[in-house]
Amino acid sequence: MTTSASPVNGTANGVNGKHSDAKSDVCVVGAGPAGLMLGALVARFGLNVEVLDERPNQTSVGRADGIQPKTIETFQMLRVGDELFRTGVKVHDICMWQSSSDKSLRRLGREVHYPPSIVDVLQPYILLCHQGMVEGVFLDDLRTSGFEVKRSHSFKTYSYQSDDPQSALEISSDWAEHGEKTTLTDYLVGCDGARSLVRKSIPDTFSQGTPHNSVWGVLDGELETDFPDLWSKTVVFSEEHGSVLIIPRERNMTRFYIEMKTSETSKDLGEEYVKQQARLILAPYHVEWRSVEWFGNYKVAQRVAARFSDPQRRAFIAGDASHTHSPKAAQGMNTSMHDSWNLGWKLNLASRGLASEALLESYEEERKKIAHDLINFDFEHANEIAAGDAARLAENFRQNTRFISGIGVEYGPNQLNLAYDGVVKGAAKPGCNLPPAKVTRYMDASPVDIQLDIPVLGQFRTYVVLGSEMGAAEASFLAGLNSGLTSESSLISQLSAAAAKSYQDKPRPQRSDDIYVRPERYTSVSHLITYSLISSAEKKDFEIASLPPFLAKSGWTIYLDDVPTLDTQGRRCTEKWLGALESNEAAIVNVRPDGYVGAVKRWNTSESDSGQAAAKWLDAYFGGFLKTPGN
Repeated sequence: MTTSASPVNGTANGVNGKHSDAKSDVCVVGAGPAGLMLGALVARFGLNVEVLDERPNQTSVGRADGIQPKTIETFQMLRVGDELFRTGVKVHDICMWQSSSDKSLRRLGREVHYPPSIVDVLQPYILLCHQGMVEGVFLDDLRTSGFEVKRSHSFKTYSYQSDDPQSALEISSDWAEHGEKTTLTDYLVGCDGARSLVRKSIPDTFSQGTPHNSVWGVLDGELETDFPDLWSKTVVFSEEHGSVLIIPRERNMTRFYIEMKTSETSKDLGEEYVKQQARLILAPYHVEWRSVEWFGNYKVAQRVAARFSDPQRRAFIAGDASHTHSPKAAQGMNTSMHDSWNLGWKLNLASRGLASEALLESYEEERKKIAHDLINFDFEHANEIAAGDAARLAENFRQNTRFISGIGVEYGPNQLNLAYDGVVKGAAKPGCNLPPAKVTRYMDASPVDIQLDIPVLGQFRTYVVLGSEMGAAEASFLAGLNSGLTSESSLISQLSAAAAKSYQDKPRPQRSDDIYVRPERYTSVSHLITYSLISSAEKKDFEIASLPPFLAKSGWTIYLDDVPTLDTQGRRCTEKWLGALESNEAAIVNVRPDGYVGAVKRWNTSESDSGQAAAKWLDAYFGGFLKTPGN
């Protein structure tokens, strides 16, 4: 049998230099941003991953280019991409220009792309850099976990090894150096683009299209021009010649997306023709190219796959394999990577025998919703650009700002996202991204962004929030919660024990950056959940050692809610997340491994059994989609 990954320094799983000949836990087909992010995630979590790609090398120029604020935050959570922030171009505003038969080209307006009154983010801009730079980030991260992409390997098909739906999957591929090969895996994920062969191999998983199609020419190059808004995101309308979307790029380059109104096919749309269309649209401004690094032309249809997995939920698709749309709002790469963000941690738990059927079912449910939300937005947005009405387009941007940024990408209620049973008073809502907030880390008195502070290890985050100082009622609540969580009859206790055994048998890789990340700080109580306390008390009012064990052993995740002046909105974390708490209230905010809020609930700490009730509520929540192995 072949090895399940191309190892770095002879290491297939990145652990203690041991070489593994076992089948892979996950086989990813396609080494674009979605496939590499998925591979890097499951490798971090300790799974044996195989990444296949038919190309001999990573993307060198062009293709996808815009990273939205939510994706930037995801990179920060993963502690990757610092080089992108140094070398990419940050775009903060958007400009609208227009010409018509009776009016020459003129600027109609300039607006902040992500106004703080609409979008609460730490990085309120689009980061522009070509797709290969993003791929490079995840290739490096994959190597840090001990894996390399298998290049020049073309996927053909897959089948089950036997009639048993739990049997291994046989992956058939053409390898440039060895001909046809067959490897084994537990889970297959196709991130192999709009013409996905993995999608074609899954029964009844066809791509369903809409009638809206558009033909585009794309140029990346260095310009010689007197057009004044080259370093803003700019939309230019010409009533006679069509529209062009101008995007600043790294290394003094500019990307032009030119819509070919007179063409029904991308065939024969050459570089010079597209350049001339851009000149006509931008006239009377002078536009010439010093150099062109990348040119492309293509016809885009808005499509969503009929299903995102096979019936057994062993083979999946993500990224362009599951949805395609126009490039106008810089959504494709972001949405594709967040497919992987959603699926990666779920595959980890399923591979470890900790997931019930509901967990993997939720991938299609959640991401298919987002794909249709995106198509609906894209259809509306594309029509506004084609209509050439700058005022209406600006209003369309304003109405969809939260969705475009990624912050407004929301999941519906399900077992993972419990519908809130009280009055929603804050911004921490199930199915939504956890809002950013500043707190002081108790251990070292360091102000931190709480949503970024705990590293991504595949764990849930359970934040216990106290609305007052550490009094007798609060101490009783925490003691009852600790007792309930550690009871032998507690599902969480049983799940944590099973997770501990699983990570002993299949540990997370020993990575070179662990010396700085210190993952052991966050796994001392449970490999499944990192517990955290957010207190309104002052540091002098309590010691970590005085807290119950489930918190006392989590010293690096004890936070003081005392630095509202550093927050994006000048608000305390408790107020922002929960709309404040009464002096006799405690709350729990459960956050999924992908940073989405899963469940929120409040308790009256003056009630003697409130802590035990909170533990039972947590048991019921996790019992909705997790199970102990063998059950």
